[in-house]
Amino acid sequence: MADLVYPPIIGSALAVFRGLDLKIEIVGAENVPRRGGAVLVSNHISYLDFLFAGLGAFKSARRMTRFMAKDEVFRHRISGPLMRGMKHISVDRSDGQPAYDDAVKALRAGEVVGVFPEATISRSFMLKKFKTGAARMAADAQVPLLPVALWGTQRLWTKGRPKNLTRRHTPITIYIGEPIVLTPQDRPVMVTRRLRAAMSELLDRAQRNYPDSPSGPEDTWWVPAQLGGTAPTPEQAEAEDEKAAAEKAERAGQSD
Repeated sequence: MADLVYPPIIGSALAVFRGLDLKIEIVGAENVPRRGGAVLVSNHISYLDFLFAGLGAFKSARRMTRFMAKDEVFRHRISGPLMRGMKHISVDRSDGQPAYDDAVKALRAGEVVGVFPEATISRSFMLKKFKTGAARMAADAQVPLLPVALWGTQRLWTKGRPKNLTRRHTPITIYIGEPIVLTPQDRPVMVTRRLRAAMSELLDRAQRNYPDSPSGPEDTWWVPAQLGGTAPTPEQAEAEDEKAAAEKAERAGQSD
């Protein structure tokens, strides 16, 4: 079945990016498989990461990535029809097996499926702990993992900061690593460690080669603490996540 929704959405996004004069750089475009299934695995530092991670695969090889996303997005009256039209995969966090099965089916059919193994946005802008789902899917479908590192997207819209979707001239870098091919003997935990190491190296390169720097002391929030910025440390970010999760659970309990 032809994609009737995805191409126009991509075209609209590209027009917006051009209007904002975003300085998008894709490094490693040759690593995107031209055909066949693959699990695209990206770091997560912004609410817009699916746009840019998907753009990397599309601009490189005209591949349209089917992202796994929480089911709340699919229930929204505006985003829901668009997500379904683009054949993204709805994930019920209380029962993820149906989404997992749908993802493996799509991979076996030759699709690129997008996964954020950290599950939620990293407040520290460094890699969090990875879940093993991406490795297990790749093994079950017998397809490669495609590591991707994004940088600069947090400056547009990230957790705990006001969104700035009209920000102009922002550099956005998309680093695409070599595909990781699994063997039947590979264990998901070990593959996930290998994947995380590859993505850590890509992220380090993206940060080191980023062509912009803070404009002043008040603009250091988007730079990781270990690089001299004022973003939370990974430990502080984890504590903030735990506090937010506890508050969410408390609100849910009060509404029952």
